Amino acid sequence: MKRRHFLQFATSTLATLGLSQLDIQQHSWRYAKVLAQNTPRKLALLVGINNYPNDPLKGCINDTYLQRELLIHRFGFNPKDILLVTDETNIKPTRTGILEAFEEHLIKQAKPGDVVVYHFSGHGSQVFDPDTGASDQLNSTFVPIDREISKSAEQIIVSDVMGETLFLLMSALQTENVAVVLDSCHSGGGKRGNLTIRAINGGARVNPSPMERSYQEQWLSQMGKSREWLKQERQKSIAKGIVIASAARSQLAADTPFDGFHAGAFTYVLTQYLWQSTSDEPINSIIANVARSTTRISSTRQIPEFEVKKDSNNEKKPAYFLKHQLPSAEAVITKVAGNSVEFWLGGIEPQSIAAFNKNALFSIVDNQSKILGIVRLDSRNPNNGLVAQGTILETSQPKGIKPGLILQEQARAIPNNLSLRIGLDESLGADKPTASQALSRLNRIEPVELGKMEVQYIFGRMTEANYQELQERKVADIPPVGSLGLYAPGLDLIPGSFGGAKENVTAGVERLKAKFRSLLAARLVKLTLNADSSKLKVSALMKVLDSQTGQPIDVAASAFTVRGGAINSPQLPNNIKPNSGEIQGGIPNLPLGTRVQFLVENQEDKDLFVSLLVITPEGEMVVLFPNSWTATSDAALIKAGERRQIPELGKDSFKITVGKPLGNVEVLVIASASPLREALKKLQSIAVSRGERGGPLSLDDDAGSVIDDLLGDLDRGSRGSRSLYASFDSSVRSVDTAQLAAMSISFRASSG
Repeated sequence: MKRRHFLQFATSTLATLGLSQLDIQQHSWRYAKVLAQNTPRKLALLVGINNYPNDPLKGCINDTYLQRELLIHRFGFNPKDILLVTDETNIKPTRTGILEAFEEHLIKQAKPGDVVVYHFSGHGSQVFDPDTGASDQLNSTFVPIDREISKSAEQIIVSDVMGETLFLLMSALQTENVAVVLDSCHSGGGKRGNLTIRAINGGARVNPSPMERSYQEQWLSQMGKSREWLKQERQKSIAKGIVIASAARSQLAADTPFDGFHAGAFTYVLTQYLWQSTSDEPINSIIANVARSTTRISSTRQIPEFEVKKDSNNEKKPAYFLKHQLPSAEAVITKVAGNSVEFWLGGIEPQSIAAFNKNALFSIVDNQSKILGIVRLDSRNPNNGLVAQGTILETSQPKGIKPGLILQEQARAIPNNLSLRIGLDESLGADKPTASQALSRLNRIEPVELGKMEVQYIFGRMTEANYQELQERKVADIPPVGSLGLYAPGLDLIPGSFGGAKENVTAGVERLKAKFRSLLAARLVKLTLNADSSKLKVSALMKVLDSQTGQPIDVAASAFTVRGGAINSPQLPNNIKPNSGEIQGGIPNLPLGTRVQFLVENQEDKDLFVSLLVITPEGEMVVLFPNSWTATSDAALIKAGERRQIPELGKDSFKITVGKPLGNVEVLVIASASPLREALKKLQSIAVSRGERGGPLSLDDDAGSVIDDLLGDLDRGSRGSRSLYASFDSSVRSVDTAQLAAMSISFRASSG
């Protein structure tokens, strides 16, 4: 692709997404049919391939359900106008099946002004093509399930579908409103940590099959065009509409395990973001804001990008060229039987899914945002983590609860016994059983095999291959080969977790005990993040300050509650230019030594109790606010309508400066309508024991107990707000969206 638009935004809160594998009956689409009556006609072809003979994937079929549920319930597609081509459908994702489906379902039906969506999830690859215009003369391809491979002399011949072919198929459509979403990549391949890469290696020795060239010639002849025309047009731009790619040409697209299901990291983030969006945002802003979550979830430095037809201005048009037709939501009802309902959780942030296993509450909302009742989540399907069973607790319209109604979060339920899953890397070799036994002896640590389920971290050795890769990426402070430590799911190392080269597994696990406690505490507090669903009006800014004067010179990032209606940009000095810093994957890079300040604004008509927690690249936790350890319980208070600077220039004696280790830093802003008494008492006790009177407080080994007290405070506030919450199981901590706003601001500490 040419003229790619890279992602240069950092001002929206994180959002993620969900999926369903339900084959919902036709009578459940009452609301969708009403929406679908509007013109233009909306057609979608969704292709997902898991069962590749030699390189299987797990999340591609789920991607098609993600898109289907989104298109029906958020954009008003008629289910009859959405064609799925997967391993599980009558039309199989063979080369012929995909091409004929595109011709029959899209090209032959789409009229001028109609909307067309084509989604492909599966393996990508590359073939040699001197006409591509790329410096390496490689053309990206899409691998069908029946890929044919043959050899001719030193060359390999494959039956992939080339990018040129997709260009011709798009050109044949009569409408300009074409959105193509590609969740595959064209380099890498195989496994990476707990992820599977959606690529089969190609290269200069791999060539397209004669049938592929023949198919292209048929379309060129039918359109009255030459191959030279195709070469020139492809180098100008895409054929029509917009093409959204899950990763840049040289990056890796991740097939990712989540809590109870697999999906493409990008498709998951994109579709959930669109479920949560409250405005008809232009696509350039959407993809920019999606990038941050994709990068974090995939752990492969995967940055989505897009291209629009030249001079079309399509980058300023809404997703799929359509406006939203329903309120934002976390779920949608798919079946109703008396007071029992089945629904799929489409709008839950991935790291928060564990708070939606049991007792979570949802408001039943119609397409006019009117609340019709309350549903309690009773269980999630063990074979499909986003299909849930629930009970209707309250309703003003007993006969009015139908499939198609959306659900908005009212309260989540965080398990008291949640564990930290640690994947066992193959680099442990014969020591894997010993590592498993040592980890199992630790409280709330669960060792698991890689590739089976979601893991938070991976325990393994530094291999020679990993060491060389980190050197090529110019990573600082690389641990020695043979040392034991922790990796992220995509094999990015966790700073400060590696020991010496000759350390044995048992000693390594013992050394990491405190680290595990801190990482578990961080996971627990992240389960409260609810910027998409919170009803409180709160916003936060991270500002870059002049190192000498301390005056604000830039805004690096911000966060706000979407449904709370908080203003994203509180009053700022005129000299501040938002987002002028370097951004990569939606996350601002802040060089070491950068001085920053946080601004939290309470836009409620009531006082709020606020805490700011920093989670470092090492997984350690630091409290930035409250920061007066000799004050009363009001130390955490931000009054109604008040803005609080942290630190407050001219008043606070400390400064916040970006320091080592390098890597991603997450700042959690937690605002509660109920007091945080027990957590504050614990923090003050820790400070007193260390002889500290004020300033940021590192939690170290106390992180677990502090977060436990914080969750207890939130739980008491939720249960006291409504009698309905009092019946919550004692094994969970409740978090009410009307009582809590928890937001995240991320940045990357860089060397410059």
